[in-house]
Order: sequence, then C-alpha cells, then structure tokens
Amino acid sequence: MKTQNKIILFLTSIFLAYILVFSGFIYFSISDYSYTDFYKRLEIRAITMAKIELEDDQDINAVKEIRQDFLEELPNEKITIIDLQKFDIHTNSNLSLSKSFLEDIVSQERAYFKENNTFYSGIKYHNRGKDYLVIVSAENYYNTHHIVYLRNLLLIALLISILIIIFIAWFFSRKVLQPIQSIIGDMKKINTENLNFRLKETEDNEELRSLTATFNNMLNRLETSFETQKNFISNASHELNTPLTSIIGEAEVTLAKERSKEEYIVSLNTILEEAGKLDKKTKALLFLAQTGYDGKAQTLSPLRIDELVIDVKETVEKIYPEAVIHLDFDLLPEDPEKLSVNGNSQLLHLAISNVVMNACKYSNNEKVIFALSASDNEVIIKVEDQGIGIPEADLPYIFDPFFRARNTENFHGYGIGLPLSRNVIKMHKGSLIAHSKTSRGTSIEIRLPIGL
Repeated sequence: MKTQNKIILFLTSIFLAYILVFSGFIYFSISDYSYTDFYKRLEIRAITMAKIELEDDQDINAVKEIRQDFLEELPNEKITIIDLQKFDIHTNSNLSLSKSFLEDIVSQERAYFKENNTFYSGIKYHNRGKDYLVIVSAENYYNTHHIVYLRNLLLIALLISILIIIFIAWFFSRKVLQPIQSIIGDMKKINTENLNFRLKETEDNEELRSLTATFNNMLNRLETSFETQKNFISNASHELNTPLTSIIGEAEVTLAKERSKEEYIVSLNTILEEAGKLDKKTKALLFLAQTGYDGKAQTLSPLRIDELVIDVKETVEKIYPEAVIHLDFDLLPEDPEKLSVNGNSQLLHLAISNVVMNACKYSNNEKVIFALSASDNEVIIKVEDQGIGIPEADLPYIFDPFFRARNTENFHGYGIGLPLSRNVIKMHKGSLIAHSKTSRGTSIEIRLPIGL
C-alpha cells in the first residue's frame, strides 16, 4: 500500500472513531435526558390534575386555564386518581398497574415507571386529611420522534464528515509527501551522465533537509567512486608509463650490444629500481580503486609528512634530473608532533609527486618552491612554480578528468594527475586548492589534518 493511502486510511480511522464516540455520547446523553424530561412533564400534569380534581379552591379555574393553554395533550395520555381510603393497592387487582410501582408511590410519595414506550409518573397527594395517588401515563413522543430525527441527523452528519475527512486526509498527505515526490522525481533524473546533479535542500523542513543532505553526500561518494572506477585504466596508464618507459629503455640499451659484467649489473640494478617503483604505484592504484574514496575502507597509519616531502623531492628529481626543487622548511613548527598525519604513505606520495612533477614540467624546469608548514590543526604543503600558469577561464575545470588547459598543447600529458591528487587528498579529509595566473605561475596548497 502506498504511503499516501496509509496516511489517508490512518487519519480517516482516527477521526471517524472520534466522531463515532462523540456522536454516541450526544445520542445517549440526549436520549437519557429525554426520559428524565418526559417524567417531569408527566409529574407536572399529575400535580395539575390533582389540584383540578381534588381541590375546590378559587384558583382552580386559573389552573384549568393554564392546563388548557400551555399543557398540550400527550399521545395516549391517561390520568388515574386513586383514593387510598377506598382502594387497597395490595389486594385490588382491577388496575393494570404494577403493584411495586404503586407501593413506591406510597412509600416515596413519587415514582416513575416505564413499560414499552409508555411512561408512568405518579405522586401521592394530600388533601383535606385524605391521601390520593395521582398517576399520569402517556407515550413518549419525544423519544419516538425527536430521538429518531436526531439519530438520522447524526448518521447524515457522519457520512458527510467521512467525505470531508477523506478529502482533508488526501490533501494533507499530498501536501506532506509532495517534497518527497519531488525528491523522487529529481533522483530519477540522475544517471551516469549527470552524477554531478544535486538535490535542492529545503530550509523550512529539518527532516527533509537532512534527507536531501544525506542523498547529496551519497551522490558525492557515488560520483567520486564512479569517476575513479571509470578512469582507473587511464590513471594506471599515466602513472605506470614512466617506470615502464625507463625499464624498456634500459633493457633496449643494454641489449643493443654485448657489455661487461659490471655494466649488466648496473643496468639490472636500474631496472630493479624502476620495477620497484612500478610495483609501489601498481599497489597504490589498486588500493585506490578498491577503496572507492568512501572514507571508510582505507587503512591509515601515522606518518611524518616532512619525511614524505623529502622522499617526494628525491623521487621527482630522479624522474626529472633537470628539475630545480627548493625545499622551504623555514616555517616548520617547534613541536614535531604537528608534522604527523594519519594517512596511506603510498597514496600521499603519489598525490604530492603529481603536483610537484606538474610544477617542474609546466615551468620548463625553472625553480620550484616546495614548502612545508603547520598550523594548530593542519599540515600545509605549498608548491609554487613560475611556469606558464593556468588561464582564469580554465581554472574551475582543472580537477576534471582528462581536462587540459588551452595553453598546454606543447606539453605531454593526459589530464589525470591533478584529479587523482585531489581525490587522494579528499580521501585523507584534506583539501587541495589551486591559484594561478597566466605566464606568472601556479601555486598549489595542500592541507591535511594533523593526526594527534
């Protein structure tokens, strides 16, 4: 059953139960009141008739006029007057009245009795030293007509109320579920071509805002994971190309002619070293693909970022022997613990190496400043070059896979390094920010939380 139908059914049931209880209360209260009121009417008639029939006062004519003018005759109205000095209620069976009813009148001086729809009211009347029983009976027209009318009126009101309640419940459920239906409609629009689409967060509903924020966070993870898996082969090709080229080139040069034992040993050591780099990068890329950047599956361990920076510098200088990399440790903190982060050394090495190699490549091996500092909460790595820079119009897209700025046509590349670096930094809950001006150079700032 749809949620909207459940809401309609639930609200209708609740309000219907309330209306039934309320209507029943009104019906039985008025019905009970009609009995009491009718008994009082009969009692008034009994007193009036006692005065008319048993007293010779001057006010009797006035009483008669009042009765004729204001007391209408009731259906099947009967008046019985019994002289207790001449009539024994215990032995005489001429009357069809209940003996217990007559005895109650004598003992309590007034009593009420009901048989089917005929109501009896009796009083004990004292006049000139004698006792009389005055009994008035009639059919309760109010109960037979007015109560039936009330019952029919309540039934009609109940049916109309049900229709109104169903409409209100339908309108309410539609109003409540409309934002959810809108979210569902937007979610259906999302596919592999527009994973960057995000749901609009409402401001007036905290629960829906939390729901859309959760969906958007999920889309962030899905986009990153999908992007990573889709570009894994390209990333691997880009990252493995350099050591493979070195291995193949070294092997070709070595096999070009016969060489001495020492030369073969040097060549094999070079091949072994490049193969080791290839093995590290292969493991790092496989690890990167398996994690999906969900921030949970990674195995992170404490590491010193200054040691990693020095290792990155040495690695880049081996790949680009002409590179001029200047390490700037002037702003290192006094507390060495502030240089410790929780991370995966292979992935961070890969991410930072990409940034430094780009700085060397796009500055034609001009001087590159490789600085390290720290704040109270973050380790800050800054890489500055004086290269070709990035056009301002291209700057928002440099982290898109395969995107290359318009002024890089003379430089070999695939547009994979920076997106890969940023994803690794994001996986470590850090940030990577780029600032650049055309022909004046580029500055990349990497911030990582301190792992205290």
